[in-house]
Amino acid sequence: MEIEFQLIDIDAVVKKLLKNLKSKTILLYGEMGVGKTTLIKNIVKELGSSDKVSSPTFSIVNEYELKTDKIFHFDLYRVKNLEEAYNFGIEDYLDSNHWVLIEWPEVIKPILDNPFDTITLELTPDNSRMLTLIN
Repeated sequence: MEIEFQLIDIDAVVKKLLKNLKSKTILLYGEMGVGKTTLIKNIVKELGSSDKVSSPTFSIVNEYELKTDKIFHFDLYRVKNLEEAYNFGIEDYLDSNHWVLIEWPEVIKPILDNPFDTITLELTPDNSRMLTLIN
């Protein structure tokens, strides 16, 4: 699925996106500043959390509460290798059956055996975003 959108339309995009997901694990790819965290903020809100969403660049993971679930939001930009990911317990999060949203997932891709969805965000020449979802 591909959606081209302006940031002002992100709420409608997130609603459509959530209806088309096949998994609660989402890998997000895109250049710095393309809107991965903005997309996640809106996903968290649409799923029903009122928690304040921020990028976990330094903490690596933020947790957001839902009424009957949790969302783990990862930013793996600073994680250098798979051993670092093992050291903070990435496997426990991946096997938790909760929502797992991962920015910069390249380092853990080799250990993903559970189903996941992939979202790629790209900036277009007219400053809109192109979202590509692969299940």
